[in-house]
Amino acid sequence: MTEGNFTDYVKIHVKSGKGGQGSAHLRREKYIPKGGPDGGDGGRGGHVILKANENMWTLHHLKFKRHFTAGHGGAGGKQTSTGADGEDVYVEVPLGTVVKNTDTNETLKELMEHGEELILAKGGKGGLGNDHFKSSTNQTPRYAQPGMPGEEGNFTLEMKVLADVGLVGFPNAGKSTLLSVVTAAKPKIANYEFTTLKPNLGIVEYRDHRTFVMADIPGIIEGAAEGKGLGHYFLRHIERNSTLLFLIPADADDIKKQYDILLDELKRYNPELLDKQRLVAISKSDMLDEELKNEMKAQLDPQFTKVPYLFISAVAQQGLMELKDKLWEMMNETSVQE
Repeated sequence: MTEGNFTDYVKIHVKSGKGGQGSAHLRREKYIPKGGPDGGDGGRGGHVILKANENMWTLHHLKFKRHFTAGHGGAGGKQTSTGADGEDVYVEVPLGTVVKNTDTNETLKELMEHGEELILAKGGKGGLGNDHFKSSTNQTPRYAQPGMPGEEGNFTLEMKVLADVGLVGFPNAGKSTLLSVVTAAKPKIANYEFTTLKPNLGIVEYRDHRTFVMADIPGIIEGAAEGKGLGHYFLRHIERNSTLLFLIPADADDIKKQYDILLDELKRYNPELLDKQRLVAISKSDMLDEELKNEMKAQLDPQFTKVPYLFISAVAQQGLMELKDKLWEMMNETSVQE
């Protein structure tokens, strides 16, 4: 998936079909001149339906087609025949898509399972034919109901990336480099802030042919939860991760301070994010010798008493298997860190 083809937010307009007109037909045959009413009902209008598809990763296909209109119901016929239902329109979306009514700002549903459906606009009900209105006092009603109008509305679709591990860190912490090394993903990498403008997904191959999904999102800066920088726009993508991997470069002025800032941004955006498993990876550690590592450990051990940390280098490929082992162990734990 290329960066340009990744779309995680779209607004669409939908309109369902109106119901078909009921028939006011009166039965007239050669030997039955006064056969009475035999008008059938109109068919219902078509629905506009969202459908989750596990094979989709983006809302990009909705970027340029945002209006969806279902078919109208057919009119009823003679011999109480019902009109054809209007054609339903299906709009496929990836798993993890949150659906909101744009007009009321109400969150309707989050589609999480393959094949799960949500009717955005119900088709109008077909009108009743005159056969329904006959009675002992009105044996030849010459009227029928018109079909009901369809529904129309505006909806916002927001996609939350479904990944097992979410990478959290400041810009230029080495997240994209790590993803490119441990997965087959090809994120854009450069030595400046906000290289990653869209989330990148990669499948990490683990022991015994097992795999898990890792997502890199744009770097968080202080104030992301209030809308500064790009971080706030992508924070929702880590809501679905079971484990958060904090990446902090070894040359940071204060590793614990950076971790606290990142944690505070997550807390202000959504306190429930702190319920997830957390691991700190100190990146770019190939610039450290053993003596320097031991000095850093002496400083970090009292600071990281409840959150594990380890040293890695994506470029030198140091500590990556240990990182995978730890992530796999944490993903399969149910305990929550403080």
